[in-house]
Amino acid sequence: MDNRLALFVQAARGPILLITLGFLFAIQQAGIVSFARTWPLILIVIGLTKLIERAVTPQGFVQLPPPPPPGGPLR
Repeated sequence: MDNRLALFVQAARGPILLITLGFLFAIQQAGIVSFARTWPLILIVIGLTKLIERAVTPQGFVQLPPPPPPGGPLR
């Protein structure tokens, strides 16, 4: 069960970043705050998602590397 939660948090990182980026651009277009002042929020969101990912990942959980490309090894 914990492995599934860890994978879910890892998979949610991309959409969370896209939503944050869209929100920052939307408030810039609305004239509320410029993107130049709010871009550090992206770094904060990345850090928070990494902390949450580390907190829910079980101790013995190791993510496997991606499989080799089809057609055998490249030479």
